[in-house]
Amino acid sequence: MPISRIAFGSPAEASQPDALKAAFAEFFSMLIFVFAGEGSGMAFNKLSSGGAATPSGLVAASLAHGFALFVAVSVGANISGGHVNPAVTFGAFVGGHISFIRSILYWIAQLFGSVVACLLLRFSTGMETPAFALSSGVGTWNAVVFEIVMTFGLVYTVYATAVDPKKGNIGIIAPLAIGFIVAANILAGGAFDGGSMNPAVSFGPAVVSWTWDNHWVYWLGPFIGAGIAAIVYETFFMSPSTHEPLPSADF
Repeated sequence: MPISRIAFGSPAEASQPDALKAAFAEFFSMLIFVFAGEGSGMAFNKLSSGGAATPSGLVAASLAHGFALFVAVSVGANISGGHVNPAVTFGAFVGGHISFIRSILYWIAQLFGSVVACLLLRFSTGMETPAFALSSGVGTWNAVVFEIVMTFGLVYTVYATAVDPKKGNIGIIAPLAIGFIVAANILAGGAFDGGSMNPAVSFGPAVVSWTWDNHWVYWLGPFIGAGIAAIVYETFFMSPSTHEPLPSADF
């Protein structure tokens, strides 16, 4: 079971140069992603009387998030792995590909990057950064299921295209596939709960607008979905002989 490979790591790891560089890479990747994704929704609200809650607004948000995530993952891949998502980091942790100490560094950097991006958007536009919210008629547990399923698809894609050692050298395919699955999931779930799949993406707007209604949904769902995806892929498709363990220095 992948759970047996979970590593806590050494507290000294938090001060290692490579770990700090990776955290900074996650910060900048998240800033790029949230600024473009959240900013596209704000721009559409400004230009369209119907706002983002229209078919064209949903398509625009889907494309903006897909393109931005492709870039954010690509620029961070060689430094931090290009997680750009606390749920992806959690999935990697469950599979034994990152220690708990480094995961905490990533989570802090990702959340901070999202908040800074939203602050920059608010300062530069003078507009509110809208927080994620459930659509009328959508219950909290309905939204949790949406987030679980969508994040499962995202993290499963990350494992298949970026984590699995058998993937070979597939170049830009991993960030492209990751961007595509997020864009497709936003089209599927955006009209119901915003299609987050990413606690940091939900956290930044919530902090800056100070709107916390049902915010827990955007943490519980993605973390459950990520954990399930990691366990499923590691159990059924990751060959023990090809699994790449953490360097011993990380323990």
